[in-house]
Amino acid sequence: MRTYHCLPLFVWTYMFHTVDATSLQEKANNYLPSKRTVDLTKDNGKMLRRSKRGWMWNQFFLLEEYTGTDTQYVGKLHTDQDKGDGNLKYILTGDGAGSLFLIDENTGDIHAAKKLDREEKSLYILRAKAIDRKTGRQVEPESEFIIKIHDINDNEPKFTKDLYIASVPEMSGVGTSVIQVTATDADDANYGNSAKVVYSILQGQPYFSVDPESGIIKTALPDMSREKREKYQVVIQAKDMGGQMGGLSGTTTVNITLTDVNNNPPRFPQKMSNLSKQLIWNLDYENKILYTLRVDASNTHPDPRFLHLGPFKDTALVKITVEDIDEPPVFSKMSYLMEVDEDVKEGSIIGQVAAYDPDAVNNLIQYAVDRHTDMDRIFNIHSENGSIFTLKPLDRESSPWHNITVTATEINNPKQSSHIPVFIRILDINDHAPEFATYYETFVCENAKPGQLIQTVSVTDRDDPPRGHKFFFEPVPEFPLNPNFTIIDNKDNTAGIMTRKDGYSRNKMSSYLLPILIFDNDYPIQSSTGTLTIRVCACDNQGNMQSCNAEALILSAGLSTGALVAILLCVLILLILVVLFAAMKRQRKKEPLIISKDDVRDNIVTYNDEGGGEEDTQAFDIGTLRNPEAREDSKLRRDVMPETIFQLRRTVPLWENIDVQDFIHRRVKENDADPSAPPYDSLATYAYEGNDSIADSLSSLESLTADCNQDYDYLSDWGPRFKKLADMYGGDESDRD
Repeated sequence: MRTYHCLPLFVWTYMFHTVDATSLQEKANNYLPSKRTVDLTKDNGKMLRRSKRGWMWNQFFLLEEYTGTDTQYVGKLHTDQDKGDGNLKYILTGDGAGSLFLIDENTGDIHAAKKLDREEKSLYILRAKAIDRKTGRQVEPESEFIIKIHDINDNEPKFTKDLYIASVPEMSGVGTSVIQVTATDADDANYGNSAKVVYSILQGQPYFSVDPESGIIKTALPDMSREKREKYQVVIQAKDMGGQMGGLSGTTTVNITLTDVNNNPPRFPQKMSNLSKQLIWNLDYENKILYTLRVDASNTHPDPRFLHLGPFKDTALVKITVEDIDEPPVFSKMSYLMEVDEDVKEGSIIGQVAAYDPDAVNNLIQYAVDRHTDMDRIFNIHSENGSIFTLKPLDRESSPWHNITVTATEINNPKQSSHIPVFIRILDINDHAPEFATYYETFVCENAKPGQLIQTVSVTDRDDPPRGHKFFFEPVPEFPLNPNFTIIDNKDNTAGIMTRKDGYSRNKMSSYLLPILIFDNDYPIQSSTGTLTIRVCACDNQGNMQSCNAEALILSAGLSTGALVAILLCVLILLILVVLFAAMKRQRKKEPLIISKDDVRDNIVTYNDEGGGEEDTQAFDIGTLRNPEAREDSKLRRDVMPETIFQLRRTVPLWENIDVQDFIHRRVKENDADPSAPPYDSLATYAYEGNDSIADSLSSLESLTADCNQDYDYLSDWGPRFKKLADMYGGDESDRD
């Protein structure tokens, strides 16, 4: 009975040691057949023991990359409880169960359903159990087992790089290490020789070699010279299976460069050289034709390892013969700088350039201005002597510099020419008067006090004097003393405008004109007169402008509500008086147009002149009486065309608001004393009467001379335009009386 029980244990243990001796040794206890003990008690008190068999299977390893058509058989699960009647059911769980590994639930046979790759997974752990189909109870405890995937040589060695770059000094000794290459194999290094790699050289012999185990590339020839060959390409092979037949292999390329060492002395290819050279910029055929040079070449840092190769120096003689060529003209300078005043006359010479032919023949030279650099043709040059002169007036303010190019050409060989830049600087002449830098909007407050600064003015000048600008400010000679404002020269090219009196009134004078004489200090002195328009404005206590319009004067007075009501009442009373006056006039008794026929001519008033209508505003301007400064704007009359335009006179201004009568007397006296004033005023006399009109008279003035009364009732039929006459003459006698 014991022999029967021990035989399955021996077979099971033997098979596990075949698969994996080391792992099964550690798990031998786990995979021993499980035993059950049943105690039976008899009358004599003796106990009977019975051991039941456990699991039985016979294969637990599998080769990778199976290529057969059928599924690969893995192994068999079996228990001694299986009587072969189909009552037991085998169940497999764990890694790949049901997908990679399939089990026959009746027989316990396990098959691999797919091709396996050891490099992806080398070990699978599964669990097996057997249950009774009828009761669903396990007849054996669940047991764990391992399926190992055995490796095959299906991966070739691969290098870490496809291309290696290396270098080694030339003249290196045999066995000098250059570089190490490395290849890896994905196969199992613990199973056979599938992952054992051996290196060999396929290309690069006999110059280099490779260590078969380490992959280190070394030099194989002595004294390899970089001057003879600098670059080498070496191909290295890595083969598995220890390099045996049938092994897989991979290759890589190594580019090796020999680096230079100082192992060669300098050597001239020939000891003497005869050179024939045309003119270079620092060689002159006309001065020297032949040059002899001794040239020494030496190595300043020789390598002590190669001193035995000979002296590291050499000597050679070089003879240089200069050949003559036709050279272009040469200017006496690299460039020319000329200066000329801007007021120079046309045709004036401003400078001269000079060029010569450096050849022995010494050809004649002619000069010209490159018109691409003088498009406006401001300058020209004498073709024979190189004198540059002006063709047009110059203006420094428009163009302070002119850069032109002058060419010099050989007359006998026009192809030989050269050019030179000429820089012409236009010197300044004081020909512009200073003027205000900007337009100034100046105002003075009505409540201004004497000595207040209301404006600071500055000027500009287009001229550029060498000593810098210096401007002066003064009142114009015609008005040396201004009662309203003072001009202060700040001595820094600015002037300040100061108030001179206490308070200004917009009602009397809304603006002032202040002429300022500005002149510079250059020669000749230039001056101009700038006029400031100073408006009188209402300001607050801090001097901030509020309003400058004369129309806003009433509004700015700040009338109270009572004052406005009083003004409105006055206007209303005035309107009532006008209406009453009109009503009383209409009720007045109408007087006859002519009382007596003897008074006809005495009642005729003749008007021999006709006004210019509403547009006639030039005859007299009452504003002149209100604003004495308006007299400066001299306006020509429309009714008389002056024969000549006379020069306007500057008169002494009446700056103060003086009496109108005094002003008129002064103006009359001023015009009487002026011999250039035209006689605008004239007297026209009409001393004759013309002929009678051929048409009948429309007047009824002579109707009273008739003996009998006339009937004027027909006037009522002429419409509303003759209603007035119909009322006067068409009524009853009593009404006419």
